[in-house]
Amino acid sequence: MLTQRSVVVQSKSSASLLPCPSRLLSARDASSSGRIVTPLQQVPSVLVAPGRPLIGLQAAGRPLGPPSALPPSSSTAVDVMPLFSLSEGLETPIQLMYLLALLGFLSVGAFLVVRQVLIRRELDEAAKGLGERIRTGEASCEDYFELGVILTRKKLFTQATKNLEKAKKVWDGEETELAQVHNALGYCYINMDRTDLAAAEYKRAVTLQPGYVTAWNNLGDAYEKMKQWREALNAYEEAVSYAPSNQVALQRSEFCKEKIARLSTTSL
Repeated sequence: MLTQRSVVVQSKSSASLLPCPSRLLSARDASSSGRIVTPLQQVPSVLVAPGRPLIGLQAAGRPLGPPSALPPSSSTAVDVMPLFSLSEGLETPIQLMYLLALLGFLSVGAFLVVRQVLIRRELDEAAKGLGERIRTGEASCEDYFELGVILTRKKLFTQATKNLEKAKKVWDGEETELAQVHNALGYCYINMDRTDLAAAEYKRAVTLQPGYVTAWNNLGDAYEKMKQWREALNAYEEAVSYAPSNQVALQRSEFCKEKIARLSTTSL
C-alpha cells in the first residue's frame, strides 16, 4: 500500500508539472471564478516549451517565483509625450518675458550712464568757464560759490573748499544768501571727516538764516557723528518747527530720543 500511494502522489506531482495550457488560468478568470491562482498558473504559456516539463525551482519541488517584469510597452512613452510638448510650448513665452525684462534693465542702465556723462560734461564746461573768469580776475563772489558747488558735485572737496572759502571772504551780497555758502562748506568738511568744522559752518548758516531747514538737518547729522545726541535732537526739533512734515528730522529725532533714553537707563 505504501508503494502504491507513493506512485500515486508522484504521478499527481508529475501531472501538475506538465505545461497544460488548458489548466492555466488568467488573473481575470481566477478572480471571476473565485479560485486561487498559484505561481505556476500565473506563468504565461508562451514562456513554457510545449511538451517539456518546467525546470528550475519548480522542477525541484519548490514554488516558482513571480515572473520577471516585462519591459514597459510603448504606450507609456506615448502618454508622456503630450506633457513634453506642453512644456515646450510654455518655454517660448517665459523666455520672451526674460528677454524683455533684460532689455528693460539694460535700457535703464544705458539711460543712467548717458545721463551721468552729459551731466559731467556740463559741469566740466561750466567749471572751465568759471575758471577762466577767476584767472582773469573778473570773478565775483557768486562765481566762486558756483565753482565751489560744481566741484562739490564732482566730489573734489578740497578744491571746492578753497573756492567756497574765497566766496565767503569776498561776499558782498545778502547775509541770508551767505548761509548757503556756509552750508556748502559744512558739506565739504563732513565729507573730509572734519566734523567739528562742519558743525561750525552749519551753525553759522542757521544763525544767518534761522529757517534754513536743510542746514538744521545737516547740523543734526554732524552732532550725531560726534555722538552728541542731545544737541542733535535740538537741531532736528528746530527743523521740525519750521517744517512739521520733514520726514528726515522726524525720524532722526525719534532715533536721538531712543539713544538718550538708553544712555539714561545705562547710567542708572
